[in-house]
Amino acid sequence: MSDIENKIKELGLELPDAPAAAGNYLPYRMHGDTLYIAGAITMVNGVLTHTGKVGDVQTVEDGYEAARVCTLNAIAVMKAALGDLDRVDKILLLSGFVNAVDGFTQAPAVINGASDMLVEIFGEAGKHARVAVSTSGLPLDTSTEVQITLAFKDLF
Repeated sequence: MSDIENKIKELGLELPDAPAAAGNYLPYRMHGDTLYIAGAITMVNGVLTHTGKVGDVQTVEDGYEAARVCTLNAIAVMKAALGDLDRVDKILLLSGFVNAVDGFTQAPAVINGASDMLVEIFGEAGKHARVAVSTSGLPLDTSTEVQITLAFKDLF
C-alpha cells in the first residue's frame, strides 16, 4: 500500500472505486506529466450522498462534506490513472462548483472541504490554485462537483 493510501486510512477515510464516465468523455486525460481529472460528484456506490441546493436543503457545512465526497472520488480516479498515489507530485488546480440558491456567496467555504482534504492527504503537495463558484444547477442535482488538475512523477 502506498504512503498516500496509508495516510487516507489513518484519516479514517476509505477510497471508493473510481467512478466511470457517465457520457462521451474520459474520466481522466494525461498529457506529459499533467493529469486532468473529470468532474467528480457526490456519488458513492451508485448513490448520491448530497443533493439539492446549498443555502436551501443543504447547509454550508453539508456542502463542505459534499465537497469532501467529490474529492475522494477524484482521488480514486487519480489512483486508477497513476496506479500509485505516491506518483502525485503536486495538485495544481482545484475547480469547485456549488449547486446553490441565487445570490449564494459562500462557495469558497463549501469548496474548503475539498481543499482541506487535499492538504490533509497530500501535505504540501496538496496545496493548489483554486476556483470556487456557485451555479444554478449541477448533474443529477448533486450539491457539489470538483475537477482537479495535477502534476505526476515516476517513482523510479
